Amino acid sequence: MTRFFVKPGDIIGNEATLTGENAAHAKVLRLKPGEQVIVCDGAGSEWLCAVTEIGAGEVNLEILEERICSAEAAVHVSVYMAFPKADKLEHVIQKATELGASEIVAFPSNRCVSRPDEKSLKKKLDRWQKIAASAAEQSGRGAIPQVVVLPSFREALRRGAQADLPIMFYENERATTLHMALAEHGWKSVTLLTGPEGGLEEEEVQKAMEEGFKVCTLGNRILRCETAPLCALSAVMFAAGEF
Repeated sequence: MTRFFVKPGDIIGNEATLTGENAAHAKVLRLKPGEQVIVCDGAGSEWLCAVTEIGAGEVNLEILEERICSAEAAVHVSVYMAFPKADKLEHVIQKATELGASEIVAFPSNRCVSRPDEKSLKKKLDRWQKIAASAAEQSGRGAIPQVVVLPSFREALRRGAQADLPIMFYENERATTLHMALAEHGWKSVTLLTGPEGGLEEEEVQKAMEEGFKVCTLGNRILRCETAPLCALSAVMFAAGEF
């Protein structure tokens, strides 16, 4: 069933309205009066609706049922990724959204080759958020992950350490595995922090440990910077009983 994310003002009483891009999308789909769609507020709630009227710039809907979206994960997982080159972050945003991430956070680290300036970041952030919204619609989610950009590695550590289980992945770690870290009980929120193409420096790893991060390995194979966060996210979702 087709899913649309709308603004709070688009839902009033037992009626909802599709405007702008949503209305244009509805027309492309050739929706007709009587057909049912799902409308979401982007925060986990959704409404089953029936099309009542199709106008020039809007589509009117009647709300049939309100419910909590069952596609949202019980665990809050934040994916923290150091700025990668090219469009790798776009790929991670799309796939992490499909896998159930609650937010995707980008930040600079010492070995980052890509360091977007403030002007280009604004345009990129708008695009990244649209990618997350599109992936949330496609995957049947009821919430759109927030895409966040932080100004420094230190800020990423400070913010990421607030999770119940903050984890950093480091290719030179050998003793602690992700399986071991996830064996702890009681976590409801997880931070997964990965480095750029050149990896993280030892000094950065030490700072993360001082902030309370568990430093883990993802196995004996070196994963690409766009593969590592998705691999870790899948493992967390499996451990949380989402698969």
